[in-house]
Amino acid sequence: MNLNQLQYFKILAQEEHYTRAAQMLSITQPSLSHAIAQLEEELGTRLFEKKGRNIVLTRYGKLFLPYVEESLKVLEEGVQRTRELNGSKEGIIHLAYIYTMGSNFTPKMVRNFLDAYPDYHIDFHFTVGTTGDILAGLKEDKYDIVFSSYQEGEPDIEFRKIGNQKLVVAVPKDHPLAIHGSVDLRDTIAYPQIYFEKGSGLRPVIDQMFEEINQFPKVAFEMEEDSSMAGLVAQGFGIAVMPDIPILKSLNLKTLEISHPGYERSVYLATLKKHYLSPVAKSFIQFVCQQTEGR
Repeated sequence: MNLNQLQYFKILAQEEHYTRAAQMLSITQPSLSHAIAQLEEELGTRLFEKKGRNIVLTRYGKLFLPYVEESLKVLEEGVQRTRELNGSKEGIIHLAYIYTMGSNFTPKMVRNFLDAYPDYHIDFHFTVGTTGDILAGLKEDKYDIVFSSYQEGEPDIEFRKIGNQKLVVAVPKDHPLAIHGSVDLRDTIAYPQIYFEKGSGLRPVIDQMFEEINQFPKVAFEMEEDSSMAGLVAQGFGIAVMPDIPILKSLNLKTLEISHPGYERSVYLATLKKHYLSPVAKSFIQFVCQQTEGR
């Protein structure tokens, strides 16, 4: 059993088609078939079976696959760390961030970092999601770094504050509240609202704001992502308390300052404590902290 056979098996399991898998691996189909046959012979069992024009894993193939994936992952990590210890300025950074940081903050920060370190060769892998989802992924070692809200009850995660985020009330331009420049949240209660889902890091912040005025809005829709929320507001489906993101300026709506109650909406850089981070990931963290110091 050799490394090539395991890599071939993994790709073939993903593609479920010999021709496509061979093309992805840049080898001939007979070479792929021969390698899989040798692997099956060594294991003493069939790993694939035909299903129409495609192939699928047998029960033994399904059993074997996670072990192969984990082995290749560990080997790749070992190669990467060895190269890094040898002074290489190459690497991969798996970065996840919440939706509100996707249109401006994250792409701008990454671009500024790459411009500041032109001799680095870094492959960024981006993922966007809710605070709950991406912090769960961080703990599962899917991501190196996360930009998110703070979340209580996470002793294994280190949160570094990297800025504050302004909240506004977004209303359609023809809405009765649109004649104002600012608004007390108590004046929004009479109108249906588009609200963040419970998995959002903003949900507890906004819940707390309404708790301070001892009232809760009539929720018309719950949304996960702020750009979609803004679109619903612009089309008259309700109003929304949401971050003052760039897309709001391009839609048919008006943003109102929140005069009461006071609030603090902070965003954080999160990493796992006592967890290995590559030199390039550490460099990026240091860069982000320097760029956001004092915010």
